[in-house]
Amino acid sequence: MSRPRVLWTLLIALVATLFSFGAAQSAQQQTLVIGGDWTDLITLDPGVAYEFSPVPILDNTYQRLVQFQGTDLSHVVPDAATSWDIASTADGGSTITFHLADATFSTGRPLTAADVVWSFDRVIQINGPSAFLFTDVAGMKVGSTKALDDHTVQLTLPKGVNPQIVLNMLTFNIGGIMDATEVQKHVDANDYGQKWLNDHSAGSGPYMLDRWDRGSQVVLVVNPHYPKPPAIKRIILRYMQESNAQRTALKSGEIDIAYNFTPDAFKEAESDPSLNAIKTDTFQMAYLGMNSGPNAPFADNRVRDAVRYAIDQDGIINDLLAGLGRKMQTIIPYGLMGADTNVYFPHDLEKAKQLMAEAGKSGGMSVEFLIATGACTGGVPCADLAAKIQSDLAKIGITANIKQTTSAQLYTIYRQQAAQLVLAAWSPDYPDPNGNASPLADYNAKSLAWRNDWNDATATKLATEAATSTDPATRKELYAQLTKYVAENGPFAMLYQPVYPIVTSAKVQGFARSAQGDVDYTAITKLP
Repeated sequence: MSRPRVLWTLLIALVATLFSFGAAQSAQQQTLVIGGDWTDLITLDPGVAYEFSPVPILDNTYQRLVQFQGTDLSHVVPDAATSWDIASTADGGSTITFHLADATFSTGRPLTAADVVWSFDRVIQINGPSAFLFTDVAGMKVGSTKALDDHTVQLTLPKGVNPQIVLNMLTFNIGGIMDATEVQKHVDANDYGQKWLNDHSAGSGPYMLDRWDRGSQVVLVVNPHYPKPPAIKRIILRYMQESNAQRTALKSGEIDIAYNFTPDAFKEAESDPSLNAIKTDTFQMAYLGMNSGPNAPFADNRVRDAVRYAIDQDGIINDLLAGLGRKMQTIIPYGLMGADTNVYFPHDLEKAKQLMAEAGKSGGMSVEFLIATGACTGGVPCADLAAKIQSDLAKIGITANIKQTTSAQLYTIYRQQAAQLVLAAWSPDYPDPNGNASPLADYNAKSLAWRNDWNDATATKLATEAATSTDPATRKELYAQLTKYVAENGPFAMLYQPVYPIVTSAKVQGFARSAQGDVDYTAITKLP
């Protein structure tokens, strides 16, 4: 072979190698792998899902009528609806009339008002875990949503329902709009397509479900009909429960984002230039629930106040959380309207002992302390957090006998009003103060106030008035009264509001997680 021919052959081989390398790099840049504990993932049906893990998946596969923009949860903006009008009805209720944008499902069909009606009615008909948001909070029933024409849909709300709360609520999973024609083709024994939707999606969001390998991974790919194709073409949510496994995978490049670093591991990541350590907000709140019913251990509010004075919140936040948390003592978390950051109960053991004596408990008392296995909110092992609380309470004569069980068993007991003292967490279903105020203050809501057997007429009245008021200033004042009242009289000792630590490769750009758990995958890019 002549020298020129050899050189030409080598040049062709070099170009081919560079092209192959470039293509591989391009494919790598277009794929985002997220490691996390997704074990609470039960369903990918937006009309049924009520866990934390489905939130970013459904947020990116289904459009809702309205949405929040990025991490700004102060007001809703258009999504499938370009605009909406709110009007009063003759019976004291209201209507919200939505004007739809031109949107296309991943099937290629256009999104119409009929799809919105079918999707909303389906939530009510299935009556799954999140259906109460439509039926109880919004007062909706089958027929409340009507198509006025292909691009106009009207939602009718009864008297006493605040339309602004409903708009906020529609950003949650249940607001996801489905391709009604496609889902109805896959109904199995009157299941409304639930089984099919666990392995397929029928939305108009930027991504669509490629597959869900249970216990292994969830894979999303780009919706070919989405008008603005994102830079990331493939999203893989890989099951990785252990923080150490996530750390190793992130450093090796196996994953791009880690969701479950411990506070100590996160602190190390902050000084690593190959990583981005991001403190994201959350509405979650860790708390102690105290059974306050007649003849219950915490029936006397002086005992409840003693617990609140005894808890060393600074020690929990600084030592166990490594600073990744905020001190909160009221029921509306930082970041929502009505949040109250006042410290009503500074750490004061002498005051706590005085209150115990006034309540006739100077000789001490013993209670069962129910906690879950695994990690509590903020990544702290529940056993470690419980040990700290147990130590704090022992100093004022309360013997907290720890009983550790699975989360499922814990909440079964708790929901039967059978827990004496419980270590738990709460996060609102939608970013509105009512998402916390009603469950934690109104006994009739059959949620946290009910679980702790705390039936207080003043708290119920304030929560109801705040929920139904449409004037922002009035609502804010009512929540100020309510948060102070529940802090001083309620069945809770609030512990902290965690900061959610997420670590990404330095190559990942544009990642942001809202306090509600939403992530806009279309905003993310990867450097070579």
